[in-house]
Amino acid sequence: MKESCCSNTADSTEKSYEVVKIEKAKSFCSGCEDFAEGQLKNKIPYSILSCEGACLRGEVSRLVANNICFNEIPEKTSRICLGGAFTKNTGQRNLVRNAERVIALEGCSIQCASRMMKGVIDDLETEVILVDKYYDFDTNLFAINEVSEQEMKQYAKQATEKIIEKINTESKSDSGTCC
Repeated sequence: MKESCCSNTADSTEKSYEVVKIEKAKSFCSGCEDFAEGQLKNKIPYSILSCEGACLRGEVSRLVANNICFNEIPEKTSRICLGGAFTKNTGQRNLVRNAERVIALEGCSIQCASRMMKGVIDDLETEVILVDKYYDFDTNLFAINEVSEQEMKQYAKQATEKIIEKINTESKSDSGTCC
């Protein structure tokens, strides 16, 4: 498996934290809450977090998450709204909190999605999959406008197939093998 794009410069034995002050939401999304309630009621076992980054890697990760949750194994997976789960202690966060498995599809080794959720759910166990290791592309590219939409979809298809196999056969994180 190839290396991810980002390098790790921090001392891995020392934890440090960012402190984020987020204003409580004054609004409510009934669609989001209804979806979460339905997924909980149907006892969907896996919650899928995804990188939502604006770069090529983040966009491919997002497409893979959508493919897995809405096309490939919807009976096993709930697609988590990362913004909703991170900023409100309601249905989306409950999906993560109550899941048998929480799988974080990360665009790169910065692992924003899993780190964000660990910041709001104490002792959260996530299985991290670095999506950019599961498709072939020019790793010098960064922005989504540097490839065609068709190429991006092909990357997502390639990664989806490999990640579905991983989800169905493993329950370990591959984050330890990265940078």
